[in-house]
Amino acid sequence: MLPWSAELAGRLDHDVIDSALLRGNPLGDPHERPIMVYVPPGYDDDPSRRYPSIYVLLGYTGHVAMWLNRAPFRQPYPELADAVFASGEAPPAIVVYVDAWTALGGSQFLDSPGTGRYHSYLRDEVVPWVDARYRTIADRDHRAVTGKSSGGYGAMVTAMLAPDVFGALATHAGDALFEVCSRPSFPEVARRLRDMYGGSYDTFLADFRGRLAGTKEGDLELLEMYAYAAAYSADPDGTVRLPFDDTGAVVPEVWERWLSWDPVLMAPRHAEALRSMRAIWVDAGSKDEYFLDFGAVAFRRALEAAGVKDENVYFELFDAGHGAIEYRYPLALAWLSHRLTGSQSSR
Repeated sequence: MLPWSAELAGRLDHDVIDSALLRGNPLGDPHERPIMVYVPPGYDDDPSRRYPSIYVLLGYTGHVAMWLNRAPFRQPYPELADAVFASGEAPPAIVVYVDAWTALGGSQFLDSPGTGRYHSYLRDEVVPWVDARYRTIADRDHRAVTGKSSGGYGAMVTAMLAPDVFGALATHAGDALFEVCSRPSFPEVARRLRDMYGGSYDTFLADFRGRLAGTKEGDLELLEMYAYAAAYSADPDGTVRLPFDDTGAVVPEVWERWLSWDPVLMAPRHAEALRSMRAIWVDAGSKDEYFLDFGAVAFRRALEAAGVKDENVYFELFDAGHGAIEYRYPLALAWLSHRLTGSQSSR
């Protein structure tokens, strides 16, 4: 009962995937990964019926168990999603909660020699695993990917890199327009690294891993920057290259590697993939502290420039910041579900 729990009309299964692709990853993270799969009301009543599937990606530092965290006066996303289907607001769908956490706090859902093969894990292991065990409609036109922040970034790049697997996406305040959301923080991170750790990330990481996380000022900011560099600009041998020097100034050759992974700049190279999407939802809070509202606007414009039809895109800036926007997720979930089943929603 609320506020402690709510009974689901559907069912949320908890399982573990034994990943061959994540075995022996550079960070030594577990290759056995938790997964949660939600089936809608009525799933067990008609063994012949098949459903579209929607894959949900977490933001930076997120791991799959955190979807069950309950904030005061709020419901966690699995309950909000269940209510969408229980109310009949949207056609039923299978919802898959994916874990791509790393010891650095996240993987950006990319294949990288600095973190591991997380894009391939999602595309080549998680999707086939779900299709083999649940009654999905196992084709890209009935499969979507969605997420917020780094998860929204993952939704954008996954759809562009694997349009044969995913035919729709939703991004909530997804990382985009790196010149605006990432580059301005370089001097601050460089100063903190210099003043606290002699300019050495090795020193920071050794200290961070030897104590309780978050007990020193700047822990998250330093770790987050290194995690992004591990995803965007790691050398083939796993060496992580920072996009700035000890003065906070950009290192051009490394920064170019980051920019090659910016969804706004990726869009022209993947225009055909984006045009093939049945649905693209883009939103962000207009007061986003990381200026990801500007990233959302820039990505929407990139979609238009790529020739994506307006009727296939939903775009909105809403009155909020970066956090506590879980109430937006079921709106996109319902819209995607309508589009994946060929019906139209009012949004």
